Amino acid sequence: MLGMFLDCVYTTNTMATLKLDDVSIHFGGVQALSKVSFELGGGEILGLIGPNGAGKTTIFNVITGVYRPSSGRVSYDGRSLLGKRPHQILKAGIARTFQNIRLFTAMTAVENCMVAQHCRTAGSVLGAVFRTPAQRREESRTHERAMEALRFMGMEDKADEAARNLPYGRQRHLEIARALASHPQTILLDEPAAGLNPVESAELMRVIERIAAQGINVLLVEHDMKVVMGVCHRVVVMDYGQLIAKGRPEEVQRDPKVIEAYLGQ
Repeated sequence: MLGMFLDCVYTTNTMATLKLDDVSIHFGGVQALSKVSFELGGGEILGLIGPNGAGKTTIFNVITGVYRPSSGRVSYDGRSLLGKRPHQILKAGIARTFQNIRLFTAMTAVENCMVAQHCRTAGSVLGAVFRTPAQRREESRTHERAMEALRFMGMEDKADEAARNLPYGRQRHLEIARALASHPQTILLDEPAAGLNPVESAELMRVIERIAAQGINVLLVEHDMKVVMGVCHRVVVMDYGQLIAKGRPEEVQRDPKVIEAYLGQ
């Protein structure tokens, strides 16, 4: 269903590749990332894991234009993302969720998903004031796309409910729906299973697999190893800002450097 929805909006480029080459960033005397390199493309689910403070969210912030790296290159579909602002990166096709839920709590679920499409709408102030036919058509399209994202997440019945009134697990799902409503080719999920019970986590795994099945790349930061090992095609492991291992989930689980990073010597 979401694939049909995406096709009616724009052609999803499943060949779009997100690539980090020797990315480093420091804050004062702190080296947050050191020569990090990996790539993601082709509808792959890539897990990005590591202990707290390893640099995972910093990577998300570098990719989405919140931070500019001190050195290295970040590219998407062969084009550099360096110097681009977050809304430009969203328009390029990269959306994200946040570790701490950042919904517009006073807005309804469908309104949250409509706001996410601001980078792809072309309405003018005058059109909004005078309610021109073109403005009304665009609002109708935006509303339908928002509803389609909610249907994909099984939340159509919550469309008119204020985000603040949704249960915690549904708020997590609404964050993903809002990201999907922006029509991404790549989605960055920052600890989407945080605070979920086992049933909700299992449902989340199915959602992530369905997203990737549409040809959308998924970069997943997650502490729940059952989720990571259950859905990811490959895993990248960070520790103290450095990439210490990468490979298939079963390979990474056996890597001595990974075991030491998580459990100590």
